[in-house]
Amino acid sequence: MMDQINLGLVGGGTVGGGVWQALQRNGDLMAARLGLRLNVVRMAVRDPKRSRGFTVPASVLTGDWSEVVHDPKVQVVVELMGGVTTAREVVRAALKLGKPVVTANKALLSAHGPELFALAAKHGTNLYYEAAVAGGIPIIKALRESFAGNRITRIAGIVNGTCNYILTRMKLEGAEFSEVLADAQRLGYAEAEPSLDVDGHDAAHKIGILASLAHGFWVRPETIHTEGIRHISKLDIQFAGQLGYTIKLLGIIQPIASPASAAAKKTKKGATDGQASGIQVSVYPALVPNTHVLASVNHAFNAVAVRGDTVGDTLFYGRGAGQDPTASSVLGDLADAALDLRAGNHHRVPPFVTHNGQGKVASMDTIASRFYVRLDVSDRPGVFARIATVLARAKIGISSIIQPEGHTGETVPVILMLDAASNLAVRKALTAIGRLPVVKSNPVMLRVENLD
Repeated sequence: MMDQINLGLVGGGTVGGGVWQALQRNGDLMAARLGLRLNVVRMAVRDPKRSRGFTVPASVLTGDWSEVVHDPKVQVVVELMGGVTTAREVVRAALKLGKPVVTANKALLSAHGPELFALAAKHGTNLYYEAAVAGGIPIIKALRESFAGNRITRIAGIVNGTCNYILTRMKLEGAEFSEVLADAQRLGYAEAEPSLDVDGHDAAHKIGILASLAHGFWVRPETIHTEGIRHISKLDIQFAGQLGYTIKLLGIIQPIASPASAAAKKTKKGATDGQASGIQVSVYPALVPNTHVLASVNHAFNAVAVRGDTVGDTLFYGRGAGQDPTASSVLGDLADAALDLRAGNHHRVPPFVTHNGQGKVASMDTIASRFYVRLDVSDRPGVFARIATVLARAKIGISSIIQPEGHTGETVPVILMLDAASNLAVRKALTAIGRLPVVKSNPVMLRVENLD
């Protein structure tokens, strides 16, 4: 008889239901490939009596997650309930029993990852979390295993489908943020309370996990510079297009070179993590050149571009959320957990290994980039001179100025493309510019990422 691994699912919603249905649909295929059959013996849901779009035997269902975790027949616990508080209790209880855990919970890992990883190690088991970042895209496995021999020199990712959907429609339809958001909420692409997505926090959870894996120290959520997309208007989308760019919400992870590592780079010796003054870990909307592949990632799709010193440039693309893509990643983790159990090696690939004790997140103020700035100014002579004077005092160069024709009224938009400067210098300069009597609203600032 074929060996069998018994699973306990906690959560029967979108993802939990997707995993159950995928196992019913492709269970035989997985068994043939693995030489192991995965069998769900318990499933905890909020209301066992509620009708669902799929059928689960009554003997499998329970309303108490502890019955799943403590059932002696359950060998692998799958946490798919979401949230942080109860989910943490579930995962902690399972790990303390020495049971491997599969989770899709990015918020949980972002908040409590080190604690849970340490608990897994203490009790001789493992924690698998491929589905926590970018849905069906196998980016966690790539960073932990496939790129183990690489220094990761940059990760640039579109990892929030809601924001990408909104920005895509704003570009294609020339619509404002508020009207596209309302439509996205009606269609189910955005939550009724959308701040987790549109203010960048969901993307920050994911980017923090990727940064931790890539650079060997756990990145705390509060150290990640996070911006959302609420302030982007259709004018910004339009002007970016005229300049040859597309606006995307990007997660950026890259070492910031110290003077010593910059000198090493000039002599072709290269820079290492140890020579870096810190790691940039940021989420913000940015102008991406239309010639770059990330500019063509549209609607709810995700993409993560990874550059390693040995492998070079790679791209991971696919659906970053939804029932089936996320279930696919969960099934991949279940396959790994089952094979590890059969081999008796729960630490074949540890969930996280600290290998850079000196690692730190760089202050955003120290990071330099080019900038797009939109100003609403009085339509009268001398305006440019006053703005240019402020920038000159800050030693910030202007590479181009656009003042579109055809605007009527007392104010007109002015677009500035600034040369590379530190975030701190640009922020201070724009604060001063915003106080000028000729500037009639707060300046809009977006970074320009050429991703060379």
